[in-house]
Amino acid sequence: MTPLKKVARQVVCLLLCACALDRGLAQIRYSVPEELEHGAFVGNIAEDLGLDVAKLSSRRFRIVSGARKQYLEVNLENGIIFVNEKIDREELCEQSPVCFLHLQVVIESPLELYRVEVEILDVNDNAPSFPWSEFNLEITESAAPGSRFPLESAQDLDVGSNSLRSYLLSANQHFVLDIQARNDGSKFAELVLQSPLDREQQKTHEMVLTAVDGGSPLRSGTAQITVTVLDANDNVPVFDRSVYRVSLVENAPRGTLVLKLNATDLDEGANGEITYSFSGHAPLKVRELFSVDSHSGEIRVKGIVDYEKASVYELYVQAKDKGPSAVAVHCKVLVDILDVNDNAPEVILTSVSTPVQEDAPPGTVIAVISVMDRDSGENGAVDCQIPGNVPFQLHSSFKNYYTLVTSEFLDRESVSEYNITLTARDLGSPPLSTRKTILVQVSDINDNPPRFIQPSYTVYVTENNAPGASICSLTAFDPDSNQNAYLSYSILEGQIQGMPVSTYVSINSDNGNIYALRSFDYEQLRNFQIRVQAQDAGFPPLSSNVTVNVFVLDQNDNAPVILSPLPRNGTVATEMVPRSVDAGYLVAKITALDADAGQNSRLSYQMLQATDPGLFSVALYTGEIRTIRRFLDKDAIRQRLVILVKDNGQPPLSATVSIILSVVDSVPESLSNFGDLSLSPQPPSNLALYLIVSLSTISLIFLVAIIVLAAVKCYKDRDSLGSYALSSLGTACCSFEPEPPAEVFKKSNLNLQIATGAKVPTNCVEVNSNPGNLSQAYCYKVCLTPESAKSDFMFLKPCSPGTPRNNAARGADNLALSSQSRCSSVNNGATTPNEVKLHSSSVLNINLLVEFVK
Repeated sequence: MTPLKKVARQVVCLLLCACALDRGLAQIRYSVPEELEHGAFVGNIAEDLGLDVAKLSSRRFRIVSGARKQYLEVNLENGIIFVNEKIDREELCEQSPVCFLHLQVVIESPLELYRVEVEILDVNDNAPSFPWSEFNLEITESAAPGSRFPLESAQDLDVGSNSLRSYLLSANQHFVLDIQARNDGSKFAELVLQSPLDREQQKTHEMVLTAVDGGSPLRSGTAQITVTVLDANDNVPVFDRSVYRVSLVENAPRGTLVLKLNATDLDEGANGEITYSFSGHAPLKVRELFSVDSHSGEIRVKGIVDYEKASVYELYVQAKDKGPSAVAVHCKVLVDILDVNDNAPEVILTSVSTPVQEDAPPGTVIAVISVMDRDSGENGAVDCQIPGNVPFQLHSSFKNYYTLVTSEFLDRESVSEYNITLTARDLGSPPLSTRKTILVQVSDINDNPPRFIQPSYTVYVTENNAPGASICSLTAFDPDSNQNAYLSYSILEGQIQGMPVSTYVSINSDNGNIYALRSFDYEQLRNFQIRVQAQDAGFPPLSSNVTVNVFVLDQNDNAPVILSPLPRNGTVATEMVPRSVDAGYLVAKITALDADAGQNSRLSYQMLQATDPGLFSVALYTGEIRTIRRFLDKDAIRQRLVILVKDNGQPPLSATVSIILSVVDSVPESLSNFGDLSLSPQPPSNLALYLIVSLSTISLIFLVAIIVLAAVKCYKDRDSLGSYALSSLGTACCSFEPEPPAEVFKKSNLNLQIATGAKVPTNCVEVNSNPGNLSQAYCYKVCLTPESAKSDFMFLKPCSPGTPRNNAARGADNLALSSQSRCSSVNNGATTPNEVKLHSSSVLNINLLVEFVK
């Protein structure tokens, strides 16, 4: 191990201790010698600051240095500061008496900031050295004892006790050394003539000058001094002052005049001509910055003068004549450097926490900022500002350190990121400033529910639409971002006519398209309402609802239904007309119904066929058949008319009815009262027998139905009901049909809820108004509800396979309860009764009896 390393280790053992923590400035100080190898121990900063070593990594413990190199580093596993790169004090601080390495320690969660100063101690690693290895002096033999001759100064890059301490001169008979000190503490040597010289005895004298420092171990440097004895020149130049003091502004341009020296020599000729130059012990730095004109003695600026490097310079100038045995005289020039505001502030971002959540509370620390200005006085005082239109504030924690904090809650939807311009301005004249932009990004939270474009939606769908077709599309938007803005759509639970809304419509959860799951029927469902929900994918999720009103538009899909006159007992309807009636006599009235609405249900009547077209006319809108003229003897007794009933839809639908008019001399009163057009009335006794048989049969059927209902209610495990048959009575043809599949009821226009396992018998009656021409089957569906305490029959609307999908015989529901009179009112509206309930067996029996009689 070299002596230098031994000394270094001893110094480390003695000086490596932490200074006391300055609580006001949060500062800690260490001392470490220079030239230590990588990994050398500096101090346990975690212990000195009272920090938990286990949390250093999680709290992002780090040190920030303003130096160009990262000389020191921290081991996060044990909290020890160690040397990361060898430190050369002379390179770092040059000749400064003290050398500090300033560090900032940053710890997060919570944010803490400490200032650490590491003093770099000098070690004696540089030996004194002279600028030249040999000096030549010319001294006249007439020089008096006590004459002084400045010698070139040795340079030692070390400082303090390791710097240049003294000079030694080898033994001789004529000269001794006088060691002097400058204002900055540096030393230089002057050669003092102790005894007169005699050129004739010895022309030259050689000596060795040794410069030694005060380090341990001792280091030294030598130079050879050769003194040449010259012939006598008895007058030397004289300066008007021995010390000059001037001021110079830093950064003065090259060539700026600093001072003009004036020295005089009483000699004449060459012995009186004076030349100026720097003395031998003038520092090299001075020679680089200033120059001396050898003839005029003007001192001018040669290099760049920087106040931040040195505030005063000492210049040693000598004057020497050109005579033989010339003797040089010396003076000292002190140049005070005046500071100017030539350094802009420097901004260092020590720590930046970005992005920041938009719900971060006011006062959240975003960044830690340090500023510095190399100027002095007011030129080095710095003030920092940020724009006032941003939700941030700048707080000064201590001198030249600032924290950027939020001043209010942020809103990412308004501003997603901020470019904050930090302006650091000094107080010099003119002031200098530095701008630095800090990018602060705002992260999103789920604080905005989805919003639909419209407060509600209205959708128009034409009936008979294709199942699965899109009927509308909803759009919602969420101002949040990423996952918080991803929306899914759903339909809220509800019912439409007792059925779940999910059986009517569905929605695409990704794009909000709504699809019809069934074909709508305007005559059964004219409008309905659904509630759609849009929900984002944030946590917790937010949602909004909107109402969609769906209106079903009518199509002309129902042909007119003839209500009266209807065929009787499989024969064409017949009316009797007295022969004696005048023109304009009301013979009959055609009553028809169209289940559509609007123009689709507006009916018109016209004569399609007639035995005698000139005898009868039909009203276009009322359907009244009237005579055009009086009957003549030649007119046929039986007049057959075919009336066309047509709606106003596009394309129009129509129905025809045939009627036979019998011309008689007089109309029997009994037939007129009952409206029976039969040509062969039944005897009263036969009618009474039919009534009794009908009532008995219906009562028996009703009793059987009650028994079946009771059985279903008690044993709910019955899957189906048996088929029933009605015996034929008279000319009426009635039969039960097995229950159609459940799909029939789902697709039908009936507003029914049928219990699972229930069987609904169907009673079909075939009515032929004109053999071979018009055929209609009226299907009456009977709903027996086991849960009901009453035995109710529900007569539903008829179904006709020969008409469009919406049964053209829908008006026959009313027909079962009407008296079929000629004077019944005409209903051209669009309203069609859907259900007729008879809650007593008596009403049921009466209606069935009337149907039978008809």
